[in-house]
Amino acid sequence: MASGEEHDVRACDGALARAFKFLGKRWNGIILATLMSGPTGFAQLRRSVVGISDSVLSERLGELTRAGLVDRNVDEGPPISVEYRLTPSGNALLPALHELSVWAEANLTDT
Repeated sequence: MASGEEHDVRACDGALARAFKFLGKRWNGIILATLMSGPTGFAQLRRSVVGISDSVLSERLGELTRAGLVDRNVDEGPPISVEYRLTPSGNALLPALHELSVWAEANLTDT
């Protein structure tokens, strides 16, 4: 921190609370991590995110899209296909998700 700047703990805690509330919502982080490898269709996402139902996947993708982290692109076909990709905002999360993954691997045991 540059000299003269004060650290506002409440602002930091508020920002972290918002981030973890959103990313900690079941499946959101996993979906974002799955999209790290590039644009992906709904069916491939469903196969990659083991245990998620179609309705929950659709709901979470809608939330991620409204949050500006994921873009939804519809190709009218035929056949009609839908592809999801990370936005620049979503891509900006990748380093943080990677670091969380590294930390979890080193510090959390499977229970």
